[in-house]
Amino acid sequence: MMLRQRLRTASLVAIALSCFTGSADAGPETSLREFAGAQVKKGVRTIGMGGDGATTGNYALVYKDAGGALFDQGLVRFQDTGNLFTFSAVGFTTPHFWDDAAFYVIALGQQGNGVRVWDRSAPSPAKPPSLGDLSDTSVFVKFAKPLSPSWSVGFMGAFELSQASLVPFNGAAPIRFHTSYLPSGGAGLHYHPDAHWQAGVRLIMNHDNETRTQGAATKTGLLRSYEYRVGVAYSPWAGTLFDAGAAALDRSNGLENTSTFDIHPTLGAEQALVPKRVWARAGLDETTWTTGMSLAVSTVKIDLAYLYNLGAARTADIFGKRNTSLIATINIHYEAMLGKH
Repeated sequence: MMLRQRLRTASLVAIALSCFTGSADAGPETSLREFAGAQVKKGVRTIGMGGDGATTGNYALVYKDAGGALFDQGLVRFQDTGNLFTFSAVGFTTPHFWDDAAFYVIALGQQGNGVRVWDRSAPSPAKPPSLGDLSDTSVFVKFAKPLSPSWSVGFMGAFELSQASLVPFNGAAPIRFHTSYLPSGGAGLHYHPDAHWQAGVRLIMNHDNETRTQGAATKTGLLRSYEYRVGVAYSPWAGTLFDAGAAALDRSNGLENTSTFDIHPTLGAEQALVPKRVWARAGLDETTWTTGMSLAVSTVKIDLAYLYNLGAARTADIFGKRNTSLIATINIHYEAMLGKH
């Protein structure tokens, strides 16, 4: 009797664990987003110092960039497959209104042509090694407002569409993926009691109807991608910042009936080399090693981030197993240029 009960308990544990195992990899068209869309939400400065996003990159801090505009450019190259992805973005933040609140809007486009997909993945009839073209277009709108001298809150709304056209190397019928929009967004809360400490939490909830068509077969399912971040940062003195946190990735794929839940660390540091002019930074974002720097001159600031294995924890081996990335942002404080601030 006791043995039977133990076996029953073990079976229940195995069933529960199965909910968090297996692969919930998205299709190649939504995996493309991890190279740009998932990054611009944090900002290039935050990416370079470990990509926490709950502290320096929190949505609740958008109001600090009021009156600014930016231009983003990035590329990701895989050494093992030769795949190359590029993206561009343009955004601006409104001047302050309603007791220092601000809106931020950014539009992003990314693509990869002649990309090898599933070339390094385990053989599967549903994932044949293929050659394809992928693209993604998105618009993000953020709002942030200080609640008090120590607290601020932010919200994000997202509109994103992705597609991919693949030609399998084995001669099978072409495969097409595309998404249709479902409400998606996020929120952040930031706490900054003094000049030394800050802490925050951030949530992203992305939803897509993903459709796969191959020959006469078409299948549609809900693709859900949630992200939870928490972080704490400490500045022992002006110009130095240490950051630590964690990111939890909660995902499910309706096309494959799979789900995953993973937790990864985020660590980072930033040091001003020339006060208010030059900064250097480095860190670990999930499984991505990061470095970066910034240069500020008058009303212009340039942020750079160089990354090794960007998005590896999210895209697995769908495009390859080793990549390097470079992301650059030009920030312009247009209010100061116009003499209004």
